Amino acid sequence: MTVPDRQQLATSDTGSARSSVADGPHGGDAVRLALVVGALGVVFGDIGTSPIYTLQTVFNPSDPHPVPVSTDNVFGVVSLVFWSVVIIVTVTYVLLAMRADNDGEGGIMALITLLRRLGTQRGRRTAAVLAGLGIFGAALFFGDSMITPAISVLSAVEGLKIVEPSLGELVVPITAVIIVVLFLAQRLGTAAVGRVFGPVMIVWFVTIGALGVAGIAGHPAILKALSPAYAAGFLVHHFGTAFFALAAVVLAVTGAEALYADMGHFGRRSITRAWLLLVFPACVLSYLGQGALILDNSDRISSPFFLLAPGWARLPLVLLATAATVIASQAVITGAYSVASQAAGLGYLPRLRVAHTSESTIGQIYVPWINWLLMVSVLTLVFAFRSSAALAFAFGMAVTGTITITTLMFFYVAWRTWHTPRWLLGLGASVLLSVDLLFVAANLTKLVHGAWLPLLIALTAFTVMTTWQRGRQIVTAQRQRREGSLREFVDQLLANGSSTARVPGTAVFLNRGKQTAPLALRANVEHNHVRHDLVLILSVETLPVPRVPANERIAVDDLGYADDGVSHITARFGYMETPNVLGALRTPDLATVEGRQLDLDRASYFLSKIDLRIGDAPTMARWRKRLFIATSYITADAAEHFGLPRDRTVIMGSHIEV
Repeated sequence: MTVPDRQQLATSDTGSARSSVADGPHGGDAVRLALVVGALGVVFGDIGTSPIYTLQTVFNPSDPHPVPVSTDNVFGVVSLVFWSVVIIVTVTYVLLAMRADNDGEGGIMALITLLRRLGTQRGRRTAAVLAGLGIFGAALFFGDSMITPAISVLSAVEGLKIVEPSLGELVVPITAVIIVVLFLAQRLGTAAVGRVFGPVMIVWFVTIGALGVAGIAGHPAILKALSPAYAAGFLVHHFGTAFFALAAVVLAVTGAEALYADMGHFGRRSITRAWLLLVFPACVLSYLGQGALILDNSDRISSPFFLLAPGWARLPLVLLATAATVIASQAVITGAYSVASQAAGLGYLPRLRVAHTSESTIGQIYVPWINWLLMVSVLTLVFAFRSSAALAFAFGMAVTGTITITTLMFFYVAWRTWHTPRWLLGLGASVLLSVDLLFVAANLTKLVHGAWLPLLIALTAFTVMTTWQRGRQIVTAQRQRREGSLREFVDQLLANGSSTARVPGTAVFLNRGKQTAPLALRANVEHNHVRHDLVLILSVETLPVPRVPANERIAVDDLGYADDGVSHITARFGYMETPNVLGALRTPDLATVEGRQLDLDRASYFLSKIDLRIGDAPTMARWRKRLFIATSYITADAAEHFGLPRDRTVIMGSHIEV
């Protein structure tokens, strides 16, 4: 099969959330407020809808290890939920992990990038091992991205059964329709989605907070659960019950990794403000209110979230919850885009078509291939499990695994780069990792009840990513040997000029840089024994700015000879711009090159392509070679990507064995 050449440098998918601040005294405030509202509409949907199903799952009598309803257990569970959210979300992610960014981009792939930089210095082996562990964490996040939309939307639509039990048969079909519409809307971009969803989420958090206050008013003693003494006492005196309860308590922190992964979309400050001022208080009030409701009547454990509302308000609450869980799905979907895009940039996935959807924030992207893969996967889970309770056992494993790996990587990066006293970092790492590992151990008890699913998804994604990375290294090494030095090739071309026929016209060869000679150019000279009168070797760079000024678009290098008819051109584009090669070359600065007229309307364009074949060399296992070649099919088409004229584009290449 054939794989397009990766001529351009990797798209700059990482970059700080460079928000355009309007002029005037209040312009910056308006932009920051818009980012906070947008973050509410994209980032917090997952963790903000956890109150719908967390306590319901903890006390679910059909659980393999049910938690009996008693006053001590209710206080203990609510306290565990509260302090889990404080420790994992507020401390680990909001206060600590989000300070470790890669040019504003967050998430586990950003930590991998930082680790790889550290690996070029000392501690290379440790950094490499942690980076590999990070890839597995990223693979777990893909499992989270598939499970979250399914369990979130299902849990909300299941509220129909509280309003009218006869509507139970419609839960799965309605969920499927909502999910399809959600994924079809992704092409509009996260900014547009955030503007629509942001106000909805504000209403959501105000509503669940108000319902929580109403529940607390009926049993104010539940406020005592805010004391860590109840969480600690529950773990110490009822460890058998509390340990198994942790597998469901972890549902309260689902979406924590999405906060970090979506940091490039809205920036750390916007996410932190939204969490501390609205999301965290509303969720805590909801959990306390549900705990008070269960204390008053243990029969309400079937759906304490919806039963907090008075009868007349339950149908509107179901509709609002459905909208909120759609937004919950949005949080992990955009996070998956960020992870996939960064993975491609780091060489763990093929070059994917990435659409940037905002001129103000580089991190707001849409990745079509990931979008459709997630949609198919989510629908499969909905029809296979058919209830949020069945999916709950699978959900915790993906969440706890990703959180633990993120915590471990963060503290290593902090230890190597920050000036914080090592004893303080060691103490913090010991406490937080102990909490994380306790959650992982609890979720392993659910392995045969569904926790195997995210592990299977993660192992599959991990295998694909590590196989692509290894295959890419093999292909790149062989390709560089075949291409050879560009400057040496030009020297040979001039020395053997008499044996190479010169034909009139302009030839543009796309290449990854100016260190090596394009395979297509080498094949044209060595096998066809011809070269064009004007040869342009073009490399495309994508910079972390929305648009590149016209006077900075083109850079020309004559490669040491001012009159040989061979030049290297670098074309620079902003991340919001389509890398249109013809448009870039039509600049007046390129009317002539080395004294020769540039006729773009008749120029020929050459692409180097590689035919991958399975070889006998022991570079990888044979099944991994097949997987690498199969994965290469999703690589974005270079001719289409660069807007080359199909009728004047020539594809030349050779095969490489892996």
